[in-house]
Amino acid sequence: MSSEAFEHAAAGALLLCRAEPDVVEPAARLLREQMLLAPAGAEWSVLVPEGKPWAHGGEPVDRVLTGWATALAVGSNWPVLALWWDADRSGCTLAAGFRRTVEYVWLANGTPVGEDEALRTFATRLGLDPVLDMQSLEALGRPDTESDARARLLGLLAVLARAGVTLPSGLGPGEPADRLCAVARVAPGVREVEWAGWRDAVRAELDVVEQGPLGPWLRGPRARALAVAQMATALPLLVWAARQRSGGWATAGTLLLVHGSLGLAYDRVRAAEAGAGQG
Repeated sequence: MSSEAFEHAAAGALLLCRAEPDVVEPAARLLREQMLLAPAGAEWSVLVPEGKPWAHGGEPVDRVLTGWATALAVGSNWPVLALWWDADRSGCTLAAGFRRTVEYVWLANGTPVGEDEALRTFATRLGLDPVLDMQSLEALGRPDTESDARARLLGLLAVLARAGVTLPSGLGPGEPADRLCAVARVAPGVREVEWAGWRDAVRAELDVVEQGPLGPWLRGPRARALAVAQMATALPLLVWAARQRSGGWATAGTLLLVHGSLGLAYDRVRAAEAGAGQG
């Protein structure tokens, strides 16, 4: 087996979302990717990709997962942490709303190649303990000849466990994608996330968002300003994604454009409904 084929065979990924499955599912549908969704502890969910676009589209697994995590986090009030690995490296990428994504990487032998500032950002955005958890995260950024890349991700999960993360039994880093899917299919509470078309997916997402903290941003001047900002961000991102041939970032750009267009339309529809009700 060639080194490239081995890398594709060994690659795997998980998406940890700090929200319940009922909240995550509508947003996950918009990725238009087949995934398995399962509870992963109190207020946490895990998405397991069924497909392996990094094995077919020429993009490395970390770039694909960064695009997905960014797309999921756009317009939501919960962060997304992507865990990924292949034959050469492992790493994690944190996306939270419109904030800059943060990444940390380890080589296969466990050598850290990230910045300490990224680990501090993880702790802050995930609401981890600034003393106890930060000490554990800092240890993951120091050389350790006895910890390989998989051990580093397991150490990260141990820190996240104190924040409520509990992955289904048998689901963990270092496993190939096919193995992860097989385990996820029999996990308690698992559900399949499938693309049902823009209309149904967006309607379901709006129902969830309108009932949450972001509900006020769906109506009025703030909603219109946010929609315009999303569309203005989406257009250059789509151009960049096309030049880089990045499917993950193209998904994020498309989702931003849809959110913005939908935000403008939604505000007008709701205003019209309110006017009809008063009449």
